[in-house]
Amino acid sequence: MKRHPIVMMLVAATLLGSPALPAAADDVADFYRGKRINFVIGYGTGGGYDIYARLFARFIGEHIPGNPTVVTQNMPGAGSRRAANWLYSVAPKDGTVLACLGQATPTDQALGQPGIQFDARKFNWIGNLVVVNNIMFVSAASGVVTIDEAKKKTLSIGATGASSPSVLYPLVSNNLLGTKFKIVPGYSGGGDINLAVERRELDGRGSDSWASMKSTHADWLRDRKINILFQVGPRREPDLPDVPLWSELSESEGQRQILEILSGDVAVGRPILTAPDVPADRLRALRKAFDETLADPRFSDAAKQANIYINPMGGEELQVNGREDRRAFGKGADDAQAGDRVQRCGENRALAII
Repeated sequence: MKRHPIVMMLVAATLLGSPALPAAADDVADFYRGKRINFVIGYGTGGGYDIYARLFARFIGEHIPGNPTVVTQNMPGAGSRRAANWLYSVAPKDGTVLACLGQATPTDQALGQPGIQFDARKFNWIGNLVVVNNIMFVSAASGVVTIDEAKKKTLSIGATGASSPSVLYPLVSNNLLGTKFKIVPGYSGGGDINLAVERRELDGRGSDSWASMKSTHADWLRDRKINILFQVGPRREPDLPDVPLWSELSESEGQRQILEILSGDVAVGRPILTAPDVPADRLRALRKAFDETLADPRFSDAAKQANIYINPMGGEELQVNGREDRRAFGKGADDAQAGDRVQRCGENRALAII
């Protein structure tokens, strides 16, 4: 029987004890050995993004071939847009930079928000640490319990960047639902907003992750110091059965479509990314390291001890979601033939925000 030449080469290589194909894993290990990975967090210290990113940074280096040192750095500004612009234009494209950016990064670009100097489709998405609904809450001291009451009373709402969910949720609620939220933007992160709410300098916060709220301010929930006006996501969280979805507050089909599209941002959660044009073997190694970190019992134990909820999504699925999020608006998207219905939703959403 005639044997295929490649088969014979592989057999010979095995018998001789030498590899027949390049040892990509060894090449990646050689590259990372002795190097430092800069992990940039697009928000200030103390908030949900910061807490999740710092926990992850403690373990990821041990799962990257070559075991590089991982150093975290906060780069707040414009709802993480400053960090996104830096990652796209300035950061090395060799796999030595990771970033945790805002979940609205793809839709910021889809809506043509000002100041964007990146193409979200070209980022390399490593993974998402948590898929969980967002919430909008006000202090119990405000006297407001429901969205209907928020239509009758002006409430000061803390927010970060100009198009972050903490701005979009109250802004769109004002324009579509008739609420009277007074948005106070410019905070570096959720930790600063929560502190301002605690000091009664603000009445509430435009957006927070339900997981972050449970991990950082379980006492607020226990002592009923806040009232959650709505949750944002595809379905109600099991432990928030009585809090309405944002889309459930709509008064028309058009409003529902707009609110459902905007609610899609929660799938991006707490994303970990790297720069464009990173070599494919290093990108694979980083995504594999993400999966291994999430499976590491020490990471799981640390998350449990810190009361941090982990519900991950892998990098390849997240990469697709980022593209689909932009495609949904039919604006600068991959698919120029986006459906008319989805296109109208995108246009209506833009009008609701404006």
